[in-house]
Amino acid sequence: MLNDRLLVELDAEGAERRSSAGIVIPATAVVGKRLAWALVRAAGQHVRQVEVGDRVLFDPEDRAEVELEGQTYVLLREKDVHAVATPGGTGEGTGLYL
Repeated sequence: MLNDRLLVELDAEGAERRSSAGIVIPATAVVGKRLAWALVRAAGQHVRQVEVGDRVLFDPEDRAEVELEGQTYVLLREKDVHAVATPGGTGEGTGLYL
């Protein structure tokens, strides 16, 4: 990866959702502006706040997809990441930093 680019893999759990009543909402259902989670697989040399293995929140409307060895990935700029989830090993806080 070059400069401030990230190569991310979309979370499989983001495909289907359940409502609070237990109704399954398919991935193809159109909803308002909804952000998506992805796992960082590679990062450019100028990326400062995200590391490989981090889980990031981004807007799926602003993305470029690429297929490598049969797997689909998304290319992002670091500035397009809205949040990074950190592992909650201590059990304190929300587990997110912005």
